[in-house]
Amino acid sequence: MIYSIITYILIFIIATIEGNYNLFQVINAYKVIFFSEQMQKEEAVLEQKTLKPFPNKDLVYESVDFINPKVRNFALYAVNKHFTKTPNYAINRKFIQYFAVFKEINKRWNYVNDPKGQEYFASGSESLLYFSGDCDDHAILMCAAIKSIGGSMRLIHTGRHMYPELLIGNDKDLETAIYLINKELFPEESKNKTIYFHRDEKGKIWLNLDYTARYPGGPFLGEEVLSVLNLQEPTNQSAFFQ
Repeated sequence: MIYSIITYILIFIIATIEGNYNLFQVINAYKVIFFSEQMQKEEAVLEQKTLKPFPNKDLVYESVDFINPKVRNFALYAVNKHFTKTPNYAINRKFIQYFAVFKEINKRWNYVNDPKGQEYFASGSESLLYFSGDCDDHAILMCAAIKSIGGSMRLIHTGRHMYPELLIGNDKDLETAIYLINKELFPEESKNKTIYFHRDEKGKIWLNLDYTARYPGGPFLGEEVLSVLNLQEPTNQSAFFQ
C-alpha cells in the first residue's frame, strides 16, 4: 500500500509538470488501486499445452454472429440502459459498456435444456428472441453482444459446461475492472465476494462472465478447464463496422 501511494505521488508530480493529468484524475486513479487491493481475487493459470481441441469448434464459432445488426442493436440498447451516469464514464467507457451488456443478459436469462440426446447451438441473434437456452447458448450470446461493441471474448469448455470470458488486459486494467464492479456497478452483488479470472500464457487476464454469476468475475463452477476457443475477428467481417 505504501508503495502504491508513493507511486501515485510520483505520477502526479510528473504528470502535472507535463500537463497530462490534474489532481482529480490522480485521486481517482488512487481510489481504483486502493479498493481493488481490498477485493479478494482468485487467479487460475491455463497451461496451453494441456488443453484439448474445442468441441464443435466451427459450429460454435459461426454461432457467435456479432456482425448481425440485431445483436449490435441489443448491445446498444443495454449500454444506453445501464450505468450511463457512472462517475468517470468517459474514462472507463469500454468496461462499463461491456458490464452493461452482462447485466442485461444475465438478469433476463432463463435456463432451458437442449433436446434430449442432442447438442443444439443457438446463434446470438436467435437467443435474443426469448433470452432462454442452456449454458452454451448463453455464452454464445454474451460473446456475440460484447464483440459487437468492440470487446475481445473467448469461450471456455469444461466437458459439461461452457462459459464466456472477457479480455480485461493487464494487472492495472484488472484493478480498474475490480473497482468498477465492487464500488460503482455491482456493489451489492459483489459485496464481500471474490473476483475470479484466468491468466493466459501471455499473461493477459480474462474475466468470468458466466450466467451463474450475479456480477462480472463471479465464481467458476469448479470444473476443470479442458479447452478454450479464442474468438478472433475474421478479416472478411470487418466491413460491417465501416
